[in-house]
Amino acid sequence: MTDEKPLRADARRNRTRVLEAAERVFTAKGTSAPTEEVAREAGVGVGTVFRHFPTKEALLEAVLYARLHRFVDDAETTVAADSPDPGAAFFGFLTGWIAMADAKNAYFEALSAAGVSVPSAGSVIGVRLKDALGVLLSRAQDTGDVRKDLGVDELIPVIIGTAKAAEHAGPELRTRTICILFDGLRPRQA
Repeated sequence: MTDEKPLRADARRNRTRVLEAAERVFTAKGTSAPTEEVAREAGVGVGTVFRHFPTKEALLEAVLYARLHRFVDDAETTVAADSPDPGAAFFGFLTGWIAMADAKNAYFEALSAAGVSVPSAGSVIGVRLKDALGVLLSRAQDTGDVRKDLGVDELIPVIIGTAKAAEHAGPELRTRTICILFDGLRPRQA
């Protein structure tokens, strides 16, 4: 593995502009939107896009990783904030995860279809996410907001399944599905 040469300031700015534009374009038009449209949105030539990201898959992967890193950073910020209402922090985090999952899944599917390996739960991002989720879960359990017989390893597939189901539901059904999930995570009333 070789060290990459650091980018000049203008090249760093262009790379950032391309990533931000790509995220906007792919969010609005899907991952099949043309790279030329990303270049237009970023205010750069298509050559600049390909200088930083030699293939569309490389661009999709970079956008996906940026989104995942932001999501995990937000999770760690939520943990560090040590909310006075751990239940609200926990359920708010899960709501954000489900909302983010739709876009993330589109990137995963596009990259997988192109034969690109995507991060797994065992990746650094996955470990950080699991650790943050564990803290939020434990705090919510300690205050009685979440049932005690639930662990992170059980919670993750439940969230992934709910997020996948929410992709195919309209806003009203998505909200109802999340409410049902959250009711199942709360302690049973006698």
